[in-house]
Amino acid sequence: MRIEIPAHVAFIINTLERAGFEAYAVGGCVRDTLLNRVPEDWDITTSAVPRQVKQLFKRTVDTGIQHGTVTVLLEKSGYEVTTYRLDGEYEDARHPKDVTFTASLTEDLKRRDFTINAMAYSPKTGIVDEFHGMEDLQAGIIRAVGIAKERFTEDALRILRAVRFSAQLGFAIENETAKAMKEMAGQLSMISKERIQAELNKLLCSAHPEYFRRAYELGITAVIMPEFDRIMETPQRNRYHNLSVGEHTLETLRHIRGDHLLRWAMLLHDFGKPQAMLQDQDGTIHFYGHAKISAELARRIIRDLKFDNATLDSVTKLVLYHDFPFPVSKTGVRKALNCLGEELFLLLLEVCEADSKGKNSYAQRTYLPKLSDIKNYYQEIIKAGECVSLKELAINGKDLVEAGMKPGKEMGACLQRCLEAVLECPEKNTKEQLLALAKADIKG
Repeated sequence: MRIEIPAHVAFIINTLERAGFEAYAVGGCVRDTLLNRVPEDWDITTSAVPRQVKQLFKRTVDTGIQHGTVTVLLEKSGYEVTTYRLDGEYEDARHPKDVTFTASLTEDLKRRDFTINAMAYSPKTGIVDEFHGMEDLQAGIIRAVGIAKERFTEDALRILRAVRFSAQLGFAIENETAKAMKEMAGQLSMISKERIQAELNKLLCSAHPEYFRRAYELGITAVIMPEFDRIMETPQRNRYHNLSVGEHTLETLRHIRGDHLLRWAMLLHDFGKPQAMLQDQDGTIHFYGHAKISAELARRIIRDLKFDNATLDSVTKLVLYHDFPFPVSKTGVRKALNCLGEELFLLLLEVCEADSKGKNSYAQRTYLPKLSDIKNYYQEIIKAGECVSLKELAINGKDLVEAGMKPGKEMGACLQRCLEAVLECPEKNTKEQLLALAKADIKG
């Protein structure tokens, strides 16, 4: 069977073969090509050792020379070329004590994680599929290569990667592989937060973010995010919900696009409900103040997972305001725009809509029309060019100085009071009216 490979990849394979070595495209690029998906990158495996690879190509970088990897640079692109290898004993659920090069492609493929990632291809040989990866691709199955426990012992992150691939591809996880994942989930505690973050991000931004449930069912979240287990076990008995907190959360993930800020906000938006839970005598459950608790938990979780500060701040704000605590009016929308900025405000509307769609029909009839009103108010505000921030205010610090105010903290407070007046009444955003409003401060 022939598949299409990029010209640069074909050139590298042909160059190695002409020199007397074996060479194949390997792993995810072969899998994705067979699935008619565009590979993120192309990896090449070869019988040539790094020194021999470097002799054959003009521009190379020693990106992982101790593990047999050399990056070949062609024009503006880089391609990792790795020598067939055997991994020694693993001590930390991540790194082998030593790496031994081998002349056998089969031995190299044996150490790979899942059958669908253990296929190789060269134009001369075609597809090499020693572990029935094509069968599993056709059946929609994630299956460990060989003995699952051995693969997860080599790198515990593979336990989470299995769920991630399942979510990205819509595949089931084979029973023995799932059993081993559940038994060995505790090993994920040895994996760095950065690597956990990368896999969770891909899982959440996949075509099936609701497959996060599988991480819970297999005991993975109990290790890496126990807060999720708590919401899965927290009921919601009130007029807005017919699902537990966790099931509602999974449902909201299905209703929001695959932007990482939005998906993380939906995952975390109700994490505070177990702490806020109160139950009436009739059994009705309330979660007063849960948004603030959820935002505090979201900030801690996002920080612990080593996300950048922009993601930290944005997700925390989306979680804090996910119940839209502003009046449903033009004034309320202006205040929301001032608080969040336009970009984050628009993301918040998506969060609110997904949250509503994850509730029962009564809640949707209650909240979705209000959300429609908020969107209409926003459009009217933007069309009218109304002031929603200090930079749009008709006066600034220079105007106040010219009117007689001394620079200092009071100037900032005065401008803020002027802005608050304009948010309530946009017609007041004129230099004359605002200076009149500031008159008492200027005299002081």
